[in-house]
Amino acid sequence: MAELFEDLAEQPVPVPENISAPRLRRPERDQLVLCPGSLDSLLPRDHMARTVEAFVGTLDMTPLYAAIRAREGRPGHPPADPKLIVALWLYATIDGVGSARELARLCTNQLPYQWLCGGVRMNYHSLADARLACADWLDQALIASIAALRRAGAITLAVVAQDGLRVRAAAGASSFRRKPRLEQFLTEARAQVETLKRELDGDAAASSKRQKAAAQRAAEDRARRLQAAVAAMPEAEKRATRNKKPAEKARVSTTDPEAALMKMPDGGFRPAYNTQLAAETEHGLIVGIDVTSTGADQPSLEPMVEQIEARTGCKPQTMLVDGGFFSKDNVTRLTEAKVELLVPPPQPKSEDRAAGEPVRDDTPAVAALRLRMADPDVQERYRQRARWIEWVNAGFRNRGWRQVVVRGLKKVRAVAGWQAMAHNLSCIVRTKALADVLKIPGVCPA
Repeated sequence: MAELFEDLAEQPVPVPENISAPRLRRPERDQLVLCPGSLDSLLPRDHMARTVEAFVGTLDMTPLYAAIRAREGRPGHPPADPKLIVALWLYATIDGVGSARELARLCTNQLPYQWLCGGVRMNYHSLADARLACADWLDQALIASIAALRRAGAITLAVVAQDGLRVRAAAGASSFRRKPRLEQFLTEARAQVETLKRELDGDAAASSKRQKAAAQRAAEDRARRLQAAVAAMPEAEKRATRNKKPAEKARVSTTDPEAALMKMPDGGFRPAYNTQLAAETEHGLIVGIDVTSTGADQPSLEPMVEQIEARTGCKPQTMLVDGGFFSKDNVTRLTEAKVELLVPPPQPKSEDRAAGEPVRDDTPAVAALRLRMADPDVQERYRQRARWIEWVNAGFRNRGWRQVVVRGLKKVRAVAGWQAMAHNLSCIVRTKALADVLKIPGVCPA
C-alpha cells in the first residue's frame, strides 16, 4: 500500500484553533529568597562534623590556650579558638583535605565546615600556621587518649603490628644535586643576596624598592634552602655508604633537603619519606608513629618499641612485622627485651631443608625465631598483622596520604600526626566501648 502514495505531498498536521502556549516552570535567579533557620538546623544530627566537634571538646587544650597572647584588658587582635582550629583540621583530614587553601575555601562554601566555623572567618595563612603549631600538643593528645583507654582496660597493647608506608615528598627528582654543585649554587645565591641588598639600599623609588625587597626575600629563601641541603649532605653520604655506593655519589634535594630517593610501591624511585605506623590488634588504634628519611624499615623497629613503652608505660608483648624488618640485631635485642617478635626470616637457599631448621650462621635468637615461625599456631597469629596494619595503611591512603604538601621532617611528622588522630577517631566512633570510655557526647557508633 505504501507504493500507492509515494508522490503524495506531505500533509500538514491540523492544529486546534483554541490551543495556547505551553505552561513551563522557568528559573528566576534574581528573586529574593528567605531561608529561615540556623547552621545548626541545616546540618544533620548524625553528621561526622558533629562527632569531630564533640571529640575535640573532650581534649585538654590548656597548652594551646596558654600560648595565646591576646588577653582581656590588653591590645591585640583575638585569634580563632584553638578548638575550632583543631576541629577544622581534624575533620578536613578525615575528609581527605590536606591543603590550607582548600580548607579556607571550604569554610566559605561547604555546610559542614561553615557549621564548624560558626561565623568565624578563616584564612589559609592562619590555618597553615596553626596546623604545624599544634604538632607537639597533638602528639600529647594522642598519648593521652591511648593512656585513658588502657587505664580503663579497653585496650591492652598485648599485640602490636608495625609497617612502613612511603609517602611522596614535595620535591622533584631533578632537584637532587651532588655536593660540588650544591656548594656552587650556595656561593652564587649568597652573592645574589648581597647584590640585591646593595641595590635596595641605594634605590629611593618606593615601587622599585618593594619589588627588589621581594626579590631579596626570594634570594634569601633560596640561600637558606641551599645551606640546609649542604648541611644534610653528610647524612646522605652515610645513606649512600650503607647502600654500598660511593659517598661522592650522594645527592640532596635543593627543594626539600631532608627527603630521600626511595623505591616506591610501583617500582620507581622518587623523593619520599618513610612513615612508620604501629597499631594494636584489638581495634586498630595507632599507638606509635614516626617519619624518617630512611627507606629501610629495620632501623625503625626497636625505636618504635621504645616509643610505645614511653607513651603508654608498657612495652608490647608481641610485635608483628613483615620480612622487611628482619635483622639479626633486631631479633636479638627484642629477645633480650622480652618482646616476642613474629617476622618471616629469610628462607635458606637449600630446598631440602626442613621448615624451622636453623642455618649455619644463625644466632640462638634467630634459630629460635625460625622454629617459632614454623609452628602452625604461630602462623595463624601472624596472619593478624595484615588484617590490622594493612587496613591502617589503606586508611592513610584513602585520606590523601600519597604526597605531602609540606617540606621537612618536622612538618611531615606534624601532618602525619593529624592523620593518626583522624584514624583513631574513626576507630573510636565505630566502637561504643571506646566512645564510652572517652565520654564523647552525642556519638552513636555504627
